[in-house]
Amino acid sequence: MERPNTFADARATFEEAKFVVAGIPFDRTTSFRPGARFGPDSIRQHSWNFESYDLETGIDLTEVPIHDLGNTGEFGSSADMAAGVREEMRPVYAAGKIPIVFGGDHACSPPCVEAHPNPGSLGVLYIDAHLDFRSSYLGDTRSHACSARRIVEAVGAHNVVVLGVRSISREETDDNRAIGMASVTAHEVARDGIEASVQRALNMLKTDRVYVSLDIDAIDPAYAGGTGTPEPFGLTPRDVKYAIGQVAPRLAGMDIMEVSPHYDHGNTSALAARLAREAIVRAVASQRVR
Repeated sequence: MERPNTFADARATFEEAKFVVAGIPFDRTTSFRPGARFGPDSIRQHSWNFESYDLETGIDLTEVPIHDLGNTGEFGSSADMAAGVREEMRPVYAAGKIPIVFGGDHACSPPCVEAHPNPGSLGVLYIDAHLDFRSSYLGDTRSHACSARRIVEAVGAHNVVVLGVRSISREETDDNRAIGMASVTAHEVARDGIEASVQRALNMLKTDRVYVSLDIDAIDPAYAGGTGTPEPFGLTPRDVKYAIGQVAPRLAGMDIMEVSPHYDHGNTSALAARLAREAIVRAVASQRVR
């Protein structure tokens, strides 16, 4: 039976599925506006707005095996969350599925990468307004302000590129000079165009498979204001759509984080749901889903 609290068209069993949706309703490390814990269910709700048929690819999502695991349980600390998410995501990778994960604040992303059986084999396209490269923030090494740093520790600095960044602390800048995580800023995207910018980012990721971590605040708040830390001068929805399409043949997994639905009228949740569907149809269309 279809249920509106599942992702639309997610009708397959876990065993049948190629794509597995999961939610992490956790936002205890949010540093400005809370509410991302409501993101997973809001994204699911808005996914029912769309036709199952995709105009550009000709793919009907009712014919794509998708399973919705539901949400993780509640967690106390960020360390508890990271351990719990790793435990829940390991069977998804072990079964050869592609996870599509909804957060939650961006602290939820590193354990989704760490759960992979061989994290060092992954490239990570980290799409975010912020560098998220602090060693610790407010005494928490698992803060959302540290997420790219934790991912670098799992996969290596040469396997991470941040796309769309436009907000960096001096501390992060100084630390990264020694560590060497690459980035393509939102200002460079505006200057060079999204096609050249994404190509540059993906050329730096030499791995066969690429995981996409999307903080919705990478997109300009004119389009995606329902988030905890809105940052002007951002990417457009079509920029991110293009990036997802280019990654799709190499897609290992994806998360969409920091949707805080109470700060707009569903705009951001609808966009997040549509981008998740874009990742699925583009991966299927690439004929390289494995």
